[in-house]
Amino acid sequence: MSIALSLRHVSKTYSTGGRTFKALDNVDLDIEEGKLVVILGPSGAGKSTLLNLIGGMDSPSEGTIMAGGTDISRYSENELADYRAANVGFIFQFYNILPTLTVLENVNLVADLARDALDGAQALKAVGLEEHMHKRPNQLSGGQMQRVAIARALVNDPDVLLADEPTGALDSETSLQVMDLLKEVASDRLVVMVTHNPELAERYATRIVKLRDGTIRSDSDPFLLEESELLEPEHRNMGKSSMSRRTALSLSFNNLRTKKARTFLVAIAGSIGIIGIALILSLSNGVNDYIKNIEEQTLSMYPLQIDSTSFSMSNLMGLVENVEDAKAKQAEVTEMKTMTSMFTTIQKNDLKSLKEYFDSDESHMDDYVNSIEYNYGISPIIFKVNEDSVRQVNPDQSMSAMGLSYSGSNSMFTGFQSLYDIFHSLPESDHLYSVQYDVKAGHWPENYNEAVVVLTEDARVTDMTLYTLGLKDAAELDAAMKDFSEGKDAILSQDISTFDYEDFLGITFKLVNNADCFSYDSQYGVWKDKSNDKDFMNNLARNGEDITIVGIVEPKPETAIAMLQTGIAYSPDLTSHIIDKAAGSEIVKAQLASPDTNVFTGKAFDAEADETSMDLGKLFSIDENALANAFSIDGDAFSSGFDGSSMDFSNMDMSGFDLSNLDIDLSDAE
Repeated sequence: MSIALSLRHVSKTYSTGGRTFKALDNVDLDIEEGKLVVILGPSGAGKSTLLNLIGGMDSPSEGTIMAGGTDISRYSENELADYRAANVGFIFQFYNILPTLTVLENVNLVADLARDALDGAQALKAVGLEEHMHKRPNQLSGGQMQRVAIARALVNDPDVLLADEPTGALDSETSLQVMDLLKEVASDRLVVMVTHNPELAERYATRIVKLRDGTIRSDSDPFLLEESELLEPEHRNMGKSSMSRRTALSLSFNNLRTKKARTFLVAIAGSIGIIGIALILSLSNGVNDYIKNIEEQTLSMYPLQIDSTSFSMSNLMGLVENVEDAKAKQAEVTEMKTMTSMFTTIQKNDLKSLKEYFDSDESHMDDYVNSIEYNYGISPIIFKVNEDSVRQVNPDQSMSAMGLSYSGSNSMFTGFQSLYDIFHSLPESDHLYSVQYDVKAGHWPENYNEAVVVLTEDARVTDMTLYTLGLKDAAELDAAMKDFSEGKDAILSQDISTFDYEDFLGITFKLVNNADCFSYDSQYGVWKDKSNDKDFMNNLARNGEDITIVGIVEPKPETAIAMLQTGIAYSPDLTSHIIDKAAGSEIVKAQLASPDTNVFTGKAFDAEADETSMDLGKLFSIDENALANAFSIDGDAFSSGFDGSSMDFSNMDMSGFDLSNLDIDLSDAE
């Protein structure tokens, strides 16, 4: 006698809603092969739970289940799946046959999962359906479909066949036919069937086990081995069962082909869901990118700046609080510390040390910023030179006709700096601005002596830029400035000029190095500023280096805040070029050679700070007699009016003023 199944102290407990329910309670059961065992009991008795544990579809909470000496109660989910595919066949009440496959395909589907399976056609022949193997399930009767289910359960040649209410959906005559077939199958394997029909159980079962409340209440053929007679349970690897890729693809294709409407609706619903998620993600990413882009553009136009001096708002607020405290004392007059405010709110920053820190490896600033730019406060001296005229265009001198300059807090034009400040340096990091602009003609500067014209977003350029470029007559601007300074109406042309890109490309300017504006006076051993000497500066300009317009750029339509100012943008290498030129100039070398002496005066810096007045008597000497003759006055009277350090002409008769014999000797001047 061979034992097919052995259950020892098997219990199964479920927990739902905080309550615990015991479906099986300490069940002991041995079942031998070649039997048709029927399990009877009311609903909730534990019949289906017992069937699931035997078939490996669930694991017990307690106890041991052995199948052929193998302990399946300790199997993992994957191992139980392999055990079911190789050793167990299932027959269900409602057949569970796939309607999209033929009868033969349904049976072969299980055969594809098993290791040692029978031929599907052979299994169908064994249940009398060889003539219906190519039909669809909807072309069969209920009894025939249950026979298909039996054939499918037998195709993997299982050791145990489990039937859950196999006749529950059949009529009486068909039920008897199915039971006859199961009786025949049970001749060489174990068949365990759950049913509510005691008549069929009495007629066909070789053993009837009745359950109630999770325990065995009766057994028509009780059989239980002693503990000493049981085999020692072992854990055996059942092997790996899996569906072939070809079968999986075939099933998927058949399902799509036979259920077109549902497939279409599922595809539409899935597409709507996917598109909706994609739109939400796109919108979210788009908004985030837009916000990030606006932030970057805003910071590029208004970057975080660290100056040599800083303004402390906290100190200023502290002064306001002090004023409030003073008012609280109900004094009639309260001091307002304006000087204290100036000195406490403005602080000096050590930019040299800060730059060294930024340039070091320990700062890791590159991880937090797009770029770090340094401004050295250098304004290149640039001229526009024509055949008959030389005009300084940076810093611009248009206001010189009125005796005004653009610098200084008293200038009435300070608020309009963007109108006349035409030249600007490009940032060193080209990625800050190149993505914001389209190059309409030419290219971005590639050398220190190249520049581009920056247009507005609607392809316009200021008239001041046109005067600077020489595309409009600068004499017209000078005349208007002069008229304005004299109180007349300043008249400029009201016509709107238009140009082609080629009109801008190739325009050249002349660069004068700042250090060249100083000349050494060998007689006095000092350097003199010659920037106000028109002929000197014009000569420098005509011999200066060329700066050429090589490109025209315009903000892209999607650029919300453009970084560059309208006008002329020159390469940042120009600043480095000016610094290098200055470093090699004679005046800088002279100052570095004598760091304590001012090269412009020839005196020590400390001595200059102590000098507050000038003694004119040391600058020149006067021949008193000659001067007296020039004025036709008495020499003694003149002497009384001049003491060598000051003159008093209030009592002198100037009617005979004659300088023909005046002799002023400066030979002793210091």
